[in-house]
This record gives sequence, C-alpha cells and structure tokens, in this order.
Amino acid sequence: MSDPILLSVDEGMARLTLNRPARLNAFNADLAYAWRDATAEAVGRPDVRAVLIDAAGPSFCAGGDVIDMATSMGAAEDITALAEVINAGIRSLTESAVPVVAAAHGTTAGGGLGILLSSDYAVVGSRSKLGSLYANIGLTPDLSVSAQLARAVGQRRALQLVLQDRLLSAAEAVEWGLVAEAVEGADAESEGELVRRRGEEIARFWLAGAAEAYGQAKRLVRSQPERTFAEQLSEEARTIGTAMMTPDAQARIAAFAAGSARKSG
Repeated sequence: MSDPILLSVDEGMARLTLNRPARLNAFNADLAYAWRDATAEAVGRPDVRAVLIDAAGPSFCAGGDVIDMATSMGAAEDITALAEVINAGIRSLTESAVPVVAAAHGTTAGGGLGILLSSDYAVVGSRSKLGSLYANIGLTPDLSVSAQLARAVGQRRALQLVLQDRLLSAAEAVEWGLVAEAVEGADAESEGELVRRRGEEIARFWLAGAAEAYGQAKRLVRSQPERTFAEQLSEEARTIGTAMMTPDAQARIAAFAAGSARKSG
C-alpha cells in the first residue's frame, strides 16, 4: 500500500504530494492523518523555506471521500473529528511564516478548495475545473472553504459557488482571483506535469530571493484579521525593523546601494 501523502525536502523546498490518485486524492482517514503530520513537519523544519503542494493522478483533490466516510464512520462526531484532523494541517500552513504554492491540475472540488486556499499562490491548468458541489450530496462547506473562499473572491462570488453546482473554468478562476495563473499543455497529462513544474518554479523563485521576507509578508497578510488597523500597523513596523537587521537584508540593501551609486556615477 502506497503512502497517502508523499513528503520530500530538496534545497529548502518541501513538496507535499497528495497520493490517492484512484480516488482523485479525496480525503479518507489515512490521508487526513498523513496530511496533518506532513504539513506540521514541513513548516516546522528549519531547513524548509517554501512549500509546494501537488497531487498524483488526473486531478488535484475531490475533497472528502464521502463513500469511504459513509461506510466506515457511524456517527456525526466521527465526521467532525476527522474534519478537525484535516483542519489542523490547514492551520499549520496558513499560520506559518512559510510561503505555500499549490499546483492544482485537473479538478478541485469540495474540501479540495480548502486545500487550495491554504496555499498563498495557486497554479492550475487550462483544463482545470474548480467548484464547491457540497450541496449536490447534501453536505455543507468544510476544510476552511467558508472561512477562506469569501476572503479570496468576495462574498457574492463565494455564495455563487456554494449555492450552485457551478464549476469554474481555469480562466474564470484566474479572473475571480481564486488562482494566480493557468498554464496550458498539449493534453491533460502533459498539462498536469506543466502545472507541477510551474508550481516548483514559483517555490524556487521564493528560495532564490529573500525567502524569509516573503514568509513574513505572507504571515502579515494572513494574520491581519486577528488585529485592529492600529495593531496591524504596529506589527508591520515591528516586522520591518526586525527584517532590516537580518544578514540577508543587510547584504541585499548594500548591493542595491552599490548598484544605485554606479548608475548615478
């Protein structure tokens, strides 16, 4: 039996690969616990400065494996407890100071939207479809969808998704601001590989730059709802003061100053 999620770390980048392709990477108990543990390990490692989430098979994530849940769980409390396990992984990512990119090829639906929204930058394929679809089977949004979707696309558009069986096209998802970009391949399989490759390029871009500064910028934006406006301004001031003293910033500022002096001379 293969691991339900694969974790690897290479030169500062942690790759989390959802690995239940036969079930479109839908979450069962095994994937839920593996997700919780892998996300915590990835953002907790001192050598990790960027995270990439991708997936095996034809689609990114179909949400929860409702067939498995219906046959293996006998009470509402069981479903709630399992959702909280997955939520712990989402919080590990969103509350960290590590930037996260999702490479979400194929279909992303239901709780899969919550997994995508736990990233800070999302790439899809031109053939990708994204939607809610909870009510189609009598369920309600979970895995942070109600918490994050409206922040990403606005309340009215979020309601359009959760109150209809609509699947957004890749172009619509980009236009709505749900994802950052879409890439096109010759066929579905090659497009999936291009999405994964583009996701890695984004992560490597962060690593080649001021990775700590990108991480703190992510943290400031993500954590802003916890603070008043005045508190946010104070947190920005504190953070930039701390950043200014880091060796990375000192070296980059010196290089910038030297380049400006050469241009003016």
